[in-house]
Amino acid sequence: MFDALKAYFADLTGGAPIPAPQDEVRLATAALMVHLIGIDGTVSVPEQDICRRLLTRHFDLDAAGLAALLEAAKTADRDAVDLYRFTALLKRRLAPAEREALVEMFWEMVLADGAVHEFEDNTVWRLAELLDVGTRDRVLIRKKVEARLDKSEDDG
Repeated sequence: MFDALKAYFADLTGGAPIPAPQDEVRLATAALMVHLIGIDGTVSVPEQDICRRLLTRHFDLDAAGLAALLEAAKTADRDAVDLYRFTALLKRRLAPAEREALVEMFWEMVLADGAVHEFEDNTVWRLAELLDVGTRDRVLIRKKVEARLDKSEDDG
């Protein structure tokens, strides 16, 4: 019976393995991050670096895992027709505090190069709304990240 179910799902997915729920969360998160760093038409080195650091830390990835995730995320972002596919999955699977942590990561990436492009600001706003993180929380998270970055610049 179990083999019959596996065969049925393999037919539905074209033989591709069914991703584990945690893998789906990782891919959705990474795809949104890849989308966000390219939204202004320029992918800066600081944005790429912070994206890699955040994904590595958040998902406890090694170099090979990070490379595979980023490659899959680039493909997923390129193939996506909208952001809802990713945000809907994250909204279903993550607790409110985890979704707020994602918005914090988005702000860290956007602020990494020292300039917030209007497309980046708008995209974080849309992502936060789709993740059900309210305006007040989004603004407070941004201020928290800005304060942390200002402090690290003063210390360094």
